[in-house]
Amino acid sequence: MKIKCVITDDEPLARKGLREYIEKVDILELAGECKNAIELNNLLQTTKVDLLFLDIEMPYLSGLDFLANMENPPLTVITSAYEKYALKSYEFHVSDYLLKPISFARFMKAINNIQVTMEKAGKEIDSRSYVFVRSNKQLKKIIFEQILFIESMENYVIINTQSSKDIVSIPLKQFGVILPQNSFMQVHRSYIVNINKIDAVTGNQLKIGDKILPIGRSQREDVMRILGSYIISPKKE
Repeated sequence: MKIKCVITDDEPLARKGLREYIEKVDILELAGECKNAIELNNLLQTTKVDLLFLDIEMPYLSGLDFLANMENPPLTVITSAYEKYALKSYEFHVSDYLLKPISFARFMKAINNIQVTMEKAGKEIDSRSYVFVRSNKQLKKIIFEQILFIESMENYVIINTQSSKDIVSIPLKQFGVILPQNSFMQVHRSYIVNINKIDAVTGNQLKIGDKILPIGRSQREDVMRILGSYIISPKKE
């Protein structure tokens, strides 16, 4: 599984250096480059990202101010020329703090630690088979394998199962974190689906039961890559 990352830095040379490092590491995939935190915020509205490389001193909005105003940011590695922000940055639970100029050895140490963290988190999540959610003034047990899809409704989600629909006060992105990553994927900014419940895919749509769901333009490549492992192609004579 590739780690999708984004570089955000107002210095072109700093972005170039990180880009070259990322290109050397097979597990990393560069999903975008931003000159400031405003561009990053816009990108995150449409693109699923696992890891941010984030500078601090940037015009309009600093990297730390960006983290302070974002709910559930992706894993973040601070890349700064100034050591003075290191202690403050860890209040935002950043994964690492890299001082410029960044050596490739130090870069790889950060990536290796992040990979271990992600694998550990994935194993913990995948070991669960259910979750309790607060719906209709009660705590209701939701079994993951019974979920068909989850639909976003601003700061709520609608959990569609084989027998019910439950409205829960939680953003889609936050709910997606607790789902088993080997069974669920986001196919659109408003939908996460259970891979095992997909009946058909046609163009930019997929079918689950009698429901037709859209596949987002930015998610289509990931959807086809994941589904590709389940596709059986006829052998050529």
